[in-house]
Amino acid sequence: MYKLTRGVLVSVEGIDGSGKSTLTRTLAERLSQSLPTLLTKEPGDTPLGQQIRTLVQEKKVAICPKAEYLLFAADRAQHFDQVIIPALKKNILVISDRLADSSLAYQGFGRGLDCTMINTINTWAMNERYPDVTLYIKVSPDVAYERIIKRQEALTSFEQEKKTFMLNVLKGFESIFKERSNVLYISGEQNPEDVLQDAHTQLIQWLITHYFLSTL
Repeated sequence: MYKLTRGVLVSVEGIDGSGKSTLTRTLAERLSQSLPTLLTKEPGDTPLGQQIRTLVQEKKVAICPKAEYLLFAADRAQHFDQVIIPALKKNILVISDRLADSSLAYQGFGRGLDCTMINTINTWAMNERYPDVTLYIKVSPDVAYERIIKRQEALTSFEQEKKTFMLNVLKGFESIFKERSNVLYISGEQNPEDVLQDAHTQLIQWLITHYFLSTL
């Protein structure tokens, strides 16, 4: 048996259709059996965030790239203030479906906004509290789009983008993560059970190796 030595922030990232949201849910369910765990997401895990999520995903009015990013940044500031930082202070393992890296990939590499400016605003919005570790779910755009179509659900504004946009987002994630030592790579093209097992095994080992878990 293990216990957390302090609050831990885990982000889960990947392109739309990667299986990211399914993994965050199942991983949180498994971890909560032995550790205090909170599942959260961006955008939309606060009352303010829910309204912002509707704005950016449905886009019933035109939103320029800068405004789109700033809406995500506003959600992020509220999310950290109201949900993430209080949970970390209680020594909880927080698993978030998307965090700041999504803005770098989608609005930076996808929309062509200044990544340096995005980084600066992200740091401010998050009170300089970055994820301790990131799970990156890798899939090809073809696999991702096939899954999105099979859902037979209303598409978000991002899911309606052309494949070139998603390719730029994918390149963005690869560029962002290549120099980091706290990114765990998970193949999203496995079946969901194997994705979960892979993520769980890698995360637990990482937490032990970096002294975030201690034995009871």
